[in-house]
Amino acid sequence: MQANLYALGAIALWASLASLGVSLTHIPPFLLTGITLIIGSVPAWPFVLRDPSQWRIPMRTLALGVYGLFAYHFLLFIALRHAPPVEANLVNYLWPLFIVVLAPVVLPGVALRVPHVVAALLGFGGAAIAIVGGRELSGTLAWGYIPAAAAAFIWATYSLMTKRVKAFPTTAIGLFGLVSGALSLLCHVLLEPSVALQVRDWGLLAVLGLGPLGGAFYLWDKALKLGDARHIGILSYITPLASTALLIVVSGRSFSWSIGLATAMIISAAVMGMRAR
Repeated sequence: MQANLYALGAIALWASLASLGVSLTHIPPFLLTGITLIIGSVPAWPFVLRDPSQWRIPMRTLALGVYGLFAYHFLLFIALRHAPPVEANLVNYLWPLFIVVLAPVVLPGVALRVPHVVAALLGFGGAAIAIVGGRELSGTLAWGYIPAAAAAFIWATYSLMTKRVKAFPTTAIGLFGLVSGALSLLCHVLLEPSVALQVRDWGLLAVLGLGPLGGAFYLWDKALKLGDARHIGILSYITPLASTALLIVVSGRSFSWSIGLATAMIISAAVMGMRAR
């Protein structure tokens, strides 16, 4: 239960990512990612200043953290640039399904049962309905779907591999974010035009960095350390549902049948997955 609460906390923060991002679309994606990841590392600083050994982790562990935080966002932004955003986001939400089905491959002693597979597919169906919202897909075959699928695979394998490396303190997530943010800023300098940020931009960047691109990673790490990766993966399908619902509230639109159906499917998947052994 404690692991599930940590996971739900991360999911709640990630749900605000799209709504916050709508207000920051004028900021180049690598600049946005770099600033927010560095801000997201700040909560770990007081603990590291008090005990610097918390960031003395093996290079293999640091490489895994950069692989998860930097490579995931890099590929996701590439996908959103070169494929229709709705479809690209849908492909990206294969990562909870990947967590469930890859858990027996990556983690020793973990078995994949039929209820886990059914719950994962049901959850993905609900996530698809929540994202698409009853609209027809464009049918465009864009090469950007490849990095979207790769991003989903990276986040799933990163999440699972954190349980395979030598145990590290959750404060090390701050180091992952700091290094990943620096690499993102380097990509911005090399690949993107410079922009002037306003005071309002910095306020939203701070909220984004301390929330979905910061605090969520610490909560996610705690959840993975304490819980069953299969259950957490299924529970993660709440993310696109909550994100879509929040966007509807912010935009003033009314709820639709698709949101109701997605809610029923995702809750059913979560209950089925949590009860599976």
